[in-house]
Amino acid sequence: MRYLLLIHADESGIKDAPVELTTTMSADYAAFTEAMVKANVLLGGERLRPTAKAATVSRRNGKKVVLDGPYADVKEQLGGYYMIDAESLEDAVEWASRCPAAENGAIEVRPIWELGAARG
Repeated sequence: MRYLLLIHADESGIKDAPVELTTTMSADYAAFTEAMVKANVLLGGERLRPTAKAATVSRRNGKKVVLDGPYADVKEQLGGYYMIDAESLEDAVEWASRCPAAENGAIEVRPIWELGAARG
């Protein structure tokens, strides 16, 4: 079954970080990613740009409403994700616990709702 590991972290710590830190993958993330590749569970994943670059879109009374940034003002933001193929929720949770962001943030583990024929 496919799962998303949604990485939630406080992006304010990265705001003043050196460019070389923010443009390269840290050794911890590289090792985590490599472990998933070797275990043949990694299907994909990406880091997201900061919420200041985001937009939240909704429709009200048939009209498009666009807000700059995230919808909710929260301490932690969605900073990236991994999509994995795991045998069970327990296996996906185990992978999530190994993610470097689990030390200071949170990893939300969400099973993907398979759409069957629409996926093909």
